[in-house]
Amino acid sequence: MHASDISDTAFVLLDEQGTVVASTEAAEHLVGYSADEVVGRSAALVLPSFGAASTMSAFVEQCRARNGWSGATAVRHRDGRVLDVCLRISPLQGQDGAARWLVTVTDLGVPSGDAVSASVQGSILDRAPIGVVIRDLELRCTWVNDAMESRDGISRDRRLGVGITDAWPSVETEATEAVMRRVLRSGSTKVHEYRTWLPTSRGEERPYAVSFSCLLGADGRALGVCTISVDVAESRRARERLAVLGHAGTRLGSSLDVMQTGQELADLAVPLFADFVAVDLEQSVPFGEGPPVRIGSIGQRLPVLRRAGVASIHQGIPEAVWERGETVLVPPASPIAEVLRTGRSSLESKVDTSPGSWIDQSPALAQRIRETGMHSVMIVPIRARRVLLGTAVFIRNENPAPFQEADLLLAEELVSRAAVSLDKARQYSREQTAALALQRNLLPHRLRGGAAVEAVSRYLPADIDRGVGGDWFDVIPLSGARVALVVGDVVGHGLDAAATMGRLRTAVRTLADMELPPDELLARLDDTVQRLAEADADAPDECTAVEGATCLYAVYDPATRKCTMAAAGHPPPAIVDPQGQVTFPDLPTGAPLGIGLGVPFEAVELELTEGSLIALYTDGLIEARGQDIDEGMHRLGTALAQPDLSLEELCTRALEPVQGQAACDDTSLLLVRTRALSPAQVASWTLPGDGTVVHRAQNLAADQLTSWGLEGLAGSVKLIVSELVADAVRHSTGPIRLRLIQHQVLTVEVSDADFSTPRVCDARIVDEHGCGLAKVAQLSRRWGTRPARGGRVVWAEADLARASGR
Repeated sequence: MHASDISDTAFVLLDEQGTVVASTEAAEHLVGYSADEVVGRSAALVLPSFGAASTMSAFVEQCRARNGWSGATAVRHRDGRVLDVCLRISPLQGQDGAARWLVTVTDLGVPSGDAVSASVQGSILDRAPIGVVIRDLELRCTWVNDAMESRDGISRDRRLGVGITDAWPSVETEATEAVMRRVLRSGSTKVHEYRTWLPTSRGEERPYAVSFSCLLGADGRALGVCTISVDVAESRRARERLAVLGHAGTRLGSSLDVMQTGQELADLAVPLFADFVAVDLEQSVPFGEGPPVRIGSIGQRLPVLRRAGVASIHQGIPEAVWERGETVLVPPASPIAEVLRTGRSSLESKVDTSPGSWIDQSPALAQRIRETGMHSVMIVPIRARRVLLGTAVFIRNENPAPFQEADLLLAEELVSRAAVSLDKARQYSREQTAALALQRNLLPHRLRGGAAVEAVSRYLPADIDRGVGGDWFDVIPLSGARVALVVGDVVGHGLDAAATMGRLRTAVRTLADMELPPDELLARLDDTVQRLAEADADAPDECTAVEGATCLYAVYDPATRKCTMAAAGHPPPAIVDPQGQVTFPDLPTGAPLGIGLGVPFEAVELELTEGSLIALYTDGLIEARGQDIDEGMHRLGTALAQPDLSLEELCTRALEPVQGQAACDDTSLLLVRTRALSPAQVASWTLPGDGTVVHRAQNLAADQLTSWGLEGLAGSVKLIVSELVADAVRHSTGPIRLRLIQHQVLTVEVSDADFSTPRVCDARIVDEHGCGLAKVAQLSRRWGTRPARGGRVVWAEADLARASGR
């Protein structure tokens, strides 16, 4: 309440039952009811929120019980309109302990250009302590509130029943009495400002604004005068704080990092109205993990708090017991614990530091409170949508003035604004945590390169503001000791990108099982991505986030040391030979997946020296602000040109430039070091495609197994060779190639000029064709077919463990 606002404020005097005892002209102007229409009737006539409250005391308790009630409410106009107002209720006491209630009503319907809402502004200003005195027609004090004694130092007992000049005779009081008599004659409201000091102290004068309003009875005649005094200096400070609060929205929530937002809240409150501020968040909030803590469901166990922000007017923050990031100890009997249990703010105008008080439950905290002179504290819960995010603690130790109700309301509004930003950051953090968990679960937990490669990988998510992306990589064992190497990147971040990555990785694995060449696999994957996009689109012409995914797919054969690769909009791999020479193959870039350009993908075949290093990566490793991609590729090549280092050490060196920095994108790196099968591990024969070849093939295979010491596999392998060669003779013309490969398993391969895919026969159909493959399926660990130049390869694997005959 300000001096310029008092004349527009309506005053209504109620008894304990909520019955209107007196009203003012301003009240009639506001709600349309004259004094003779409302006096003697219940306050519920114009105040719907009064409802079924039996007494004013019960109504006030209802208001306090409403979590976050700031005084903003609605009143009903005489013409039926509903007005938004700021309501303040002040308890008054009379002689013999009688009680009355002064209701102060301010219209909030006037448009305001302030950044702070009118309801908040009115609530904060009207919570400033006011002094209330009601005098009768003889100007004798009949009702007074407790705050009035702090204005002039006159006690309630000394004031009640006597006139103003009798209680405190002075020139100022004589002039004030004259004003009150004019108000009684005119029935209007008068406002003026004056400066005074307490009779007990001749220190600094305090400026006050005072209003004199005529109270009207049922007959419309004057019953007395209501005097309201407001500390102008305190009101001015409140308005200054409101101005700062109006800009809080731009300063809070500049980042989606909850810890930074907590620090911003602490910095904003110091030295606005606190000497020291600590912001502590429930431990799951900074990390986005665990279920949210609901207000009212804490039970006997208090949530664990972690310090997120701390600020002080003193250098070095001597008040802080816990640093940022540390767990905060909450004494069970402390006001902080009560705030956590109830979700309601706490105001201790004077902290009890006497021995045995709650502060002694934490010796370190007690010592710090006494050493730094903390004397007044406010604890405000940080909550959003009934979720408890933490607490904000405001403390004064240098400022001698204790916190008051107006300070608490301002702190609550400031915290509520910060809570919005914190809740957004918490939800974002939870989404990013879920996306990261999803991505890590979808990525391979262990890379199995078999006899073909040694492999290691690293994945670094983007910074918290950008979130987790859609990077993926994989090492997929293929038949014949070969291995597929894949790395990809989905455009976008968050759960959608991670989920899309999982779908693409699954699709690649499915297509890899078909043993397709890299260029054909990417073509099939491109079709798959387009179909997924069409299925997910709400409209036929709608674009989806799947568009723009890139991929590099390579197949390495340790028997021939040849690596065939193709790319779909992805940067080429880095290849380092055993001498440390780095090259980036001239690999056709290709279009990103899902674009639908119809341009075929092209594959490149390279022959690699045993021990060569292949580095597959996403663009987050080579792209940086203000830096050309070529520079990033050169930096990567330099880091990898250390053939004597282990793959783990090379990974660390390659990621050093992006480690710990705010990256624009996720970073994935897959390093493989090639192996080669020795000629002694591979045996192959070219055989004529006639009926006599089956028996010869069996004997060749048996002899080879004997030379390898694998006689225990001879029986099953001869049958496998017999069926595969017979199938080739039956469906193909020209020579047949038989190959045995001894690596982690024994692979039997038969190549022919047929392009069809063999199928196992249905046992219900009498057909000799394909029934031999049913035997192969029973005898082998697994079997399959893959396309080859000029035909196909049908293969089967046998476990080497069976070579002992067990």
